[in-house]
Amino acid sequence: MAHQYSSQPRLSPSSDTEDMTMLLAPRLAHFAGVARTEHVTRAAQEMRVPQSTLSRAMVRLEQDLGVDLFARHGRTVSLTPAGRTFLASAERALAEIARAADEVRADADPATGKVAFGFLHTMGAETVPGLLHAFRADHPRVRFSLVQNYGEAMIERLRAGELDLCLTSPVPDAPDLVARRLDEQKLRLVVPADHRLAARKRIRLAEAADEIFVTLEPGYGLRRITDDLCQEAGFKPRIAFEGEEAETLRGLVAAGLGVALLPPPAVPRPGVAELTVTAPRAAREIGVAWLADRPDTPPVAAFKKFLLSRRGNLLPA
Repeated sequence: MAHQYSSQPRLSPSSDTEDMTMLLAPRLAHFAGVARTEHVTRAAQEMRVPQSTLSRAMVRLEQDLGVDLFARHGRTVSLTPAGRTFLASAERALAEIARAADEVRADADPATGKVAFGFLHTMGAETVPGLLHAFRADHPRVRFSLVQNYGEAMIERLRAGELDLCLTSPVPDAPDLVARRLDEQKLRLVVPADHRLAARKRIRLAEAADEIFVTLEPGYGLRRITDDLCQEAGFKPRIAFEGEEAETLRGLVAAGLGVALLPPPAVPRPGVAELTVTAPRAAREIGVAWLADRPDTPPVAAFKKFLLSRRGNLLPA
């Protein structure tokens, strides 16, 4: 015989999905336990909840769904066709919750957890590999999810919770972020090897006022620094090409398409000469940033401490 319900109102088919989820989610494990044992008393013992609580939960679940999930036979129950359909989905949902719980616990494990770490493209060839090698000497099983991007994009991903930490330049100043200066990187004026200035070792940036520049696109920290340095030197750069990666710009310079203000390369590039800029002072600050008021997992805390310990010694000599 079908179970007789009380006169409590049911959810209408047009009820919001989120409301239904909030009603059903706490009861899925109880439902699966009863379905598995086909016995309310036994299920209550296994789950260590009062039998009356479990019975009421099943009644409310059926009321909320508006269908019979169980056929009752004294102290035992059996699933109806609707109950079998619902059980299959409930078990998948519970398995996904268990998988997610295992994943977040694994990511927070002090020895084997994960750090989502972002950094500038120019840090990728030498600086970051060196940092990770040094860190893993004491934390050999910590895992990393690495993201290379320009500064503003990394800050967006930091705010979205997709990154734990990022190395960026300029060092951000925002109320929702914590940022610490770690090091400074000198910038050079890079010119083609056959350029009129190529034989020089040093140059004042004002001497390049009539040159064509190749730069990173607007939004990149190095582009902002380039514009600011040129303004300080008394001119606005004439820009022929805008790119997304420093070594691509170095290639454009080697091809004779312009000059550029760039950090030192990991490996010397043929076809260019790199000049020290004596005025204005051409350098960029490198810092680490993270979201304020967000608790760190143990592996993130360990890597953050490691990065802060490298102040003044972050970049290769």
